[in-house]
Amino acid sequence: MTPGGYEYLRGMLHEKSGLALTGDKQYLIESRLIPVARRHGHAGLDELVRAARNPGSEALRADIVEAMTTNETFFFRDKTPFEHFDNLILPALLKARSNRRRLRIWCAAASTGQEPYSLAMMLDQNAHKLAGWNIEILATDISIEVLEKAKAGLYTQFEVQRGLPINYLMKYFKQVGDMWQIAPTIRQKVKFAPFNLLADYAALGSFDVVFCRNVLIYFDTETKRDVLARMAGSLAPDGYLLLGAAETMLGVSERFEGVAGYRGVHALKGQGDQAAAAPARQQPFQAEAGAGRLRAV
Repeated sequence: MTPGGYEYLRGMLHEKSGLALTGDKQYLIESRLIPVARRHGHAGLDELVRAARNPGSEALRADIVEAMTTNETFFFRDKTPFEHFDNLILPALLKARSNRRRLRIWCAAASTGQEPYSLAMMLDQNAHKLAGWNIEILATDISIEVLEKAKAGLYTQFEVQRGLPINYLMKYFKQVGDMWQIAPTIRQKVKFAPFNLLADYAALGSFDVVFCRNVLIYFDTETKRDVLARMAGSLAPDGYLLLGAAETMLGVSERFEGVAGYRGVHALKGQGDQAAAAPARQQPFQAEAGAGRLRAV
């Protein structure tokens, strides 16, 4: 690919999705966009770029963005955020929302659905505490293709083996041919919708919990600041924001502070100490020794 073509793609991807590619990521573009070029009948990436520059090629540009922003995920990924949700966040919010009995959770950049479905299964495990509660899980992604897969709830053997406890597989999935489909009762707990994190958040409303993990690492500093400012405006005053383990607020946002003792969990400024003092669950969601999976105890 010519240097000019690479720079065009970098600029277009940043404008459309916030994705910030450094100058050494040409290999990533090639690996993800060569199949797109072939699918659209183009001989190579330079021809793809020439077609994408055409003002009438919005659908092609959307395909390029989708190919470059589809990221890997799996059930109970990194496990610690789910332990924090079970041990700290859910008990705190059940106490704080005991009068209105309503919770809203947003999984931003939800990809193929494993994160919101993991939360839905955890909430089902707590059903005895949630009778009469209205709990909404909104899962969004910029990619229409991954959202369609997420809505279907169909996963390969490899996908269900990555992080999913065997007791959850037996309880919440049924085998369909060589695939596994999550139960309708769990699918119904999650609402999937397309959403670009660079768009206006006003229509989404307010949330008690926001999962935005392993997303900001793909943005430049200015875009991170913008996204975090929007999320601060969408979060309830005593709500929680969960980022990925490698993501930091340092030098990016002064609206949030970390919750002491709970890495990756953030609260709005002035709320962190109060959040850290919230009641902890007595029987936490733990990792099985040596298994690298989670189990409910």
